[in-house]
Amino acid sequence: MKIHHLNCGSVRTIEATYDGPQPAPAVNHCLLIETDADGLVLVETGLGLGNVRDPAGTLGTDWVDMAQPVLDEEETAVRQIARLGHAPSDVRHILVTHLDVDHSGGLPDFPDAHVHVLASELEAARSEAPNFRYRPAHWAHEPRWITYDPEPGEQWFGFTALQPKGLPPEIKLVPLGGHTAGHTGVAVQNGDRWLLHCGDAYYYHREIGHLREPHPLLDIVQTQSQVHGDLRLGTQARLRELVRDHGDQVEVFSAHDPWELARYGDGVAPGAGAGTVPILDPGAQRG
Repeated sequence: MKIHHLNCGSVRTIEATYDGPQPAPAVNHCLLIETDADGLVLVETGLGLGNVRDPAGTLGTDWVDMAQPVLDEEETAVRQIARLGHAPSDVRHILVTHLDVDHSGGLPDFPDAHVHVLASELEAARSEAPNFRYRPAHWAHEPRWITYDPEPGEQWFGFTALQPKGLPPEIKLVPLGGHTAGHTGVAVQNGDRWLLHCGDAYYYHREIGHLREPHPLLDIVQTQSQVHGDLRLGTQARLRELVRDHGDQVEVFSAHDPWELARYGDGVAPGAGAGTVPILDPGAQRG
């Protein structure tokens, strides 16, 4: 498999809490996975073409005012995938950590893809009118949903793991509760190591290290949007243990931290290439 790390939607510029990294726009960190037998797999979708062209109608004015998205069509997943030489129909599967506005905006750009999501997340999103969190315009095209219920079963470094239907065992859903009703991480095996896309289970790299330091601005967002505070904090504690005990086997990253993305950026999107912002301070994620 080949894995691309994409920024599918720059938003408000933030500063790090220590000297070194330069201020950078928060990102929507997505993965594009080229599999050997199952086509392209997209992890998260970020913001899509519809969001760029009609932000008020598809994202909501309150969210736009808060997040201050750049709204660059060239940052959408569908445009970046085209630059890699693929068509939207080549994306056969999409795995979303949750259905918040900035994670599901690109779904309409891939109408033929199977969309994998926890059942409780889809139920919550469908049960609410358009609001700050969920925007039904993102699934008005009636995606080909495949839903999952977390059940005791396969274990992955001490976490429950779910095997997405139609995908190889190198890709797993790893439920990480607290942020939304059905929030999940996505684990992808890359050679002899695993990558764990933690979605919004945390927002800032120093939260997961021994410092346990939240970002002052991003922490407002995560605490105001959590559905279960104790569960969210418990999830973060378990992620710290994962990094401490298995950091040589698993790399973790979140959805919006631009300094984490800088470790992986491959230059597919404008401003998303490696080296655009300084790498994290050494030991930021060590237990």
